[in-house]
Amino acid sequence: MIDTTASLQAVDGRWEVSGPMTIDSAAQLLTASQVLAPPEAGVVDLARVEHVDSAGVSLLLAWTRRAAAEGRPLRFAGVPANMTSLAQLYGVEDLLR
Repeated sequence: MIDTTASLQAVDGRWEVSGPMTIDSAAQLLTASQVLAPPEAGVVDLARVEHVDSAGVSLLLAWTRRAAAEGRPLRFAGVPANMTSLAQLYGVEDLLR
């Protein structure tokens, strides 16, 4: 069984995500992000993400839209290979550059 517990923390001016970014955790991560100020450094670190599915890509799109609406830069670091593959499949790979 896959652990569905995910976390989002503000650390040193960036957001750090750990655990899965899947349909089972996306709502939890979105809610956590809504109570945090956008990352000061404009970076979301995904290096500790364990599993992803299309809900994870959707979450990145939501965070990107929020950053754009607030006039803030945002980029993703430590992107898991399978998230990159999903982004390519859905034609949103520019999101990860």
